[in-house]
Amino acid sequence: MGGMGFIENNKALCMLSVLINTHMLQAAQEQDVRRFFYSSSACVYAADKQTDPDNPGLKESDAYPALPEDGYGWEKLFSERMCRHFREDFGLYTRMARYHNVYGPEGTWHGGREKAPAAICRKVVEAKLSGSSQIEIWGDGEQTRSFMYIDDCVYGTKTILDSDILEPINLGSSEMVTINQLVDIVEDIAGIKLERQYDLSAPKGVRGRNSDNTMIHERLGWEPSISLRTGLEKTYAWIFGQAQDASANAASVS
Repeated sequence: MGGMGFIENNKALCMLSVLINTHMLQAAQEQDVRRFFYSSSACVYAADKQTDPDNPGLKESDAYPALPEDGYGWEKLFSERMCRHFREDFGLYTRMARYHNVYGPEGTWHGGREKAPAAICRKVVEAKLSGSSQIEIWGDGEQTRSFMYIDDCVYGTKTILDSDILEPINLGSSEMVTINQLVDIVEDIAGIKLERQYDLSAPKGVRGRNSDNTMIHERLGWEPSISLRTGLEKTYAWIFGQAQDASANAASVS
């Protein structure tokens, strides 16, 4: 997994995932695998559809004409096509979902690959434990996203894999927030208010992205519904415990 900082600074490494997907599809075909699921990404969507922070939601058709996230997005879009052609040419049962910002406990929360919810939780935890009064935010904080809690992701993945949906489909929450609003929620959970320092030179991705869940609701009668507040409460608690353990271990070593 990689957050925006990793994706924007490691385009070649992201593209190399094409090799993984190629080998997996070939192996699945050779071994007569019954079902093959490919986890794609909302980064496949055309950049010119994501310039407005008040994004109404990206429909599955918005991936074409193609103008995805450079590097990572192109790799994901290309691999979707490979899955389609392996199904058409070889009869391999393939299903594809476009994930929108998955987060939750047990996820990456430090080191540079974490996504925004984990990064914000970590920064707030660090401020709380250290007594700091500041938090750094990438960009101006007005860029928008939706975030899907891991339980919704797991359920949606299994349901899509068991379905008759052949085309790539959105799997994400439609609860869109600004990054500033994301920080508001985590601060409220932590019972702290911090001074925000905005780094306008940091990687920040597209201006606005949200999941249009019309197709998944029509096809499955379901969509991700765990609220951001509920998911962040669980994620914050887990990261707080991880940070405390890391601090205690560092103290014992020193």
